[in-house]
Amino acid sequence: MTRVPLGVLDLVPVPSRATPREALEASLRIVRSAEAAGYARYWFAEHHFNPGVIGSSPAVLIALAGAATTRIRLGSAAVQLSPRHTEAVVAEEFALLATAFPGRIDLGIGRSALGGGGPIGPADAPETVTPDGLLIPEPYHFERTFDAPKFRTLAALLVRGEGGSTFADQVETILALLGDGIGDGDGRVDLGTAPGVSGPELRLFGSGTVTAQLAGRLGLPFAANYHSAPSGVLVSIDEYRAAFLPSERLDRPHVIVSADVVAGPTGERARELASGYPAWVRSIRNGLGAIAYPTPDEAAALTWTDADRRLVDDRVRTRFVGTPADLAARLDTLQRATGADELVLTTITHDPEDRIASFESIAREWHG
Repeated sequence: MTRVPLGVLDLVPVPSRATPREALEASLRIVRSAEAAGYARYWFAEHHFNPGVIGSSPAVLIALAGAATTRIRLGSAAVQLSPRHTEAVVAEEFALLATAFPGRIDLGIGRSALGGGGPIGPADAPETVTPDGLLIPEPYHFERTFDAPKFRTLAALLVRGEGGSTFADQVETILALLGDGIGDGDGRVDLGTAPGVSGPELRLFGSGTVTAQLAGRLGLPFAANYHSAPSGVLVSIDEYRAAFLPSERLDRPHVIVSADVVAGPTGERARELASGYPAWVRSIRNGLGAIAYPTPDEAAALTWTDADRRLVDDRVRTRFVGTPADLAARLDTLQRATGADELVLTTITHDPEDRIASFESIAREWHG
C-alpha cells in the first residue's frame, strides 16, 4: 500500500535536568535521523520565552539543520505573523535560506494570537467521532491562556506599534516579495534571487477558518493542526478546499495534517514515555509557558485536580500513543478522515533518544 509522505514537526523541547544547548544538540541528531529514515520534511515551530521549548527562531534552527543534513526539506511550522510583524524581514530570511540550501526550504506561516490576531479556533461544537474513527473533541477556548499575565507580557514584548497590516495583506506582501517584487522603476524592491535559484515554498498553517480560506484563495498548500487544535481540523480543511483557486504554485488543494505521536516497543512502554505530556500541556494552557518536559517519575508525582484534567483532555485523548503498528493504523485513520496529502508528526519524550526511536520505528512501519 502506498501511503502519504511523513514529515516531522520539532518544537525543540528542553527535558528536565537538561540544558537548552543539550536540547538543541538533540534536535540536530533527530533531523539527521529523520533524513536517514526517509521523512520528507523537517519543520520547526515558533515559540517565545518558554522554559520548556527553545524554538524562538525557526530561521536560525533551519540554518543549523541545513548544515547538518543534505537532502531533507526544512521549514517553519510556522512563523507566527502578528498585525505589526515585519513581513519583509521574513521574506528576506527565507530567501537567504533558499540560497544556502536550494530546493530544500519551506516557509510556513501562521496567524499569531498576539497583538489582536483574533479567534484561532472553531465555534462551540459537540464531540464527535468520524465514520473512519477519528475523534473530534469539543473546542478548547483559549481565553484563559490569552488572559494570563505572562501572555500579556509576551504581547507587549513581541508586538510594537499601533495598527498595521492584516494577516492577508502580510501574506500577499511576502508572496510578492518572493515573486517579482514590489513597486515600479527605481522604487522597485525585490530579493535579488540569483538566476536558477528557486525561493522557499510557501504554505499556511492554521487552526480555524480565516487562514484556511486565505490559503485556498491564494492557491497555497494548507496545514491543519490536529496536534494542537484537534476540534477544528475538519472544518478548516473543508473551508480550505471550498475556497481553493488554482494558482501558478498549485493546481489543486494540498492538505497537510499534524499529529502528536509517541511510539514504543510495547503499548505499556509507549504510555510510560508519553506520561509527561499532560503536565506539559497544562503548563501551556495555564498561560505559564511550557515547562521543562518531566520524566515519567516526575510526572507521576504531580498533583491534579478535575479542572486540570478537563483543561488538557482534548490534547491527551487525540495524541496517538502505542506500538508502531498501532500508530500506523491511527495515522491511516487520520489520513482517511482528512484526505491529507501529507502527515507531519510531532513527538516529545523526556529522553531525546526515545524520540529518535519513535520516529524511526514509525517510518519503518509506515513505509513497510
